[in-house]
Amino acid sequence: GFGFDYSSAPVSAAAQPQSSREEEKEERNVKRKREDAECHPDKKEDERGEVKTVCLPVLKGYVAARRGEREEMQDAHVLLPDMSSCLSRVSYFAVFDGHGGARASRFAAEHLHHNLAKKFPRDTENVDKLIKKCLLDTFRQTDEDFLKKASSQKPAWKDGSTAACVLVVDDMVYVANLGDSRVVLCRMETAADGQRRSVTLALGKEHNPTVYEERMRIQRAGGTVRDGRVLGVLEVSRSIGDGQYKRCGVISTPDLRRCQLTANDRFIILACDGLFKVFSADEAVKFVLKILQEGSVEQRLGLTEEEVRFETACQQLAGEAVKRGCADNVTVILVSIGF
Repeated sequence: GFGFDYSSAPVSAAAQPQSSREEEKEERNVKRKREDAECHPDKKEDERGEVKTVCLPVLKGYVAARRGEREEMQDAHVLLPDMSSCLSRVSYFAVFDGHGGARASRFAAEHLHHNLAKKFPRDTENVDKLIKKCLLDTFRQTDEDFLKKASSQKPAWKDGSTAACVLVVDDMVYVANLGDSRVVLCRMETAADGQRRSVTLALGKEHNPTVYEERMRIQRAGGTVRDGRVLGVLEVSRSIGDGQYKRCGVISTPDLRRCQLTANDRFIILACDGLFKVFSADEAVKFVLKILQEGSVEQRLGLTEEEVRFETACQQLAGEAVKRGCADNVTVILVSIGF
């Protein structure tokens, strides 16, 4: 079945002692080198029923989180580079940006991928449609479970959270996003003059109450949009949690996109709006590329030069967002794509 290691559930960096983190890192590096040695050939049948070997992408995730000027860190994130079943190679990365508290974002970080694993299609026919249905069901379930828990508290919790989730099944990327966290892909293309240039692909769209369809849905449900916010308060029109706004047309149905990875793809950025308030998607991609292409890098034990560059790019991108005056929490996940 769709089994994966529950021990790889998210652990906040603060909660882990340094030594166990070092050991884990070392263990991961050994595993990574072993994985890199096998090119992950996978056999797939083409239209004519001939079996061809496809090389699957190797994905590695890096994360940087900054509290900014907020009193509390309300973001949460998950990196599961290997959540595989016997059917497919599956990876999952997610960023959750909480508001009104950190409980909804933490709940989503802890539970969403477990719900996903339970609902993941066992059937190899029609897999595309089934994965999309599975994502929609997973978001609905996670939202319902959190709202149940939130309303049973005294006083009831009012937390809510956005979500940007990337599920990679073999070489197909499925993106489910809710609210204003975003996912972008960097793809390299050769221009007419022979130069390699980056193209920034936005995977998903934001859900703000100012968007026409979103505003109409809220008004039909009896809610209002004032100053670009639901009831003049909530900045997003879709979220997990936010129980008091669910009767005003705020829903937990994510926007779904899919995109097949190619050998020209370099990386994916998942980030909360804390990054995108001060960076356009294109600027963020170019910022990362610049660091990946810089001259020499410092050697770090157990990490390849490429890994050091990605780690550095991820940390510097989050750091730069704070420097540019983003007062919000900033969480960035950078996923490198290698074929």
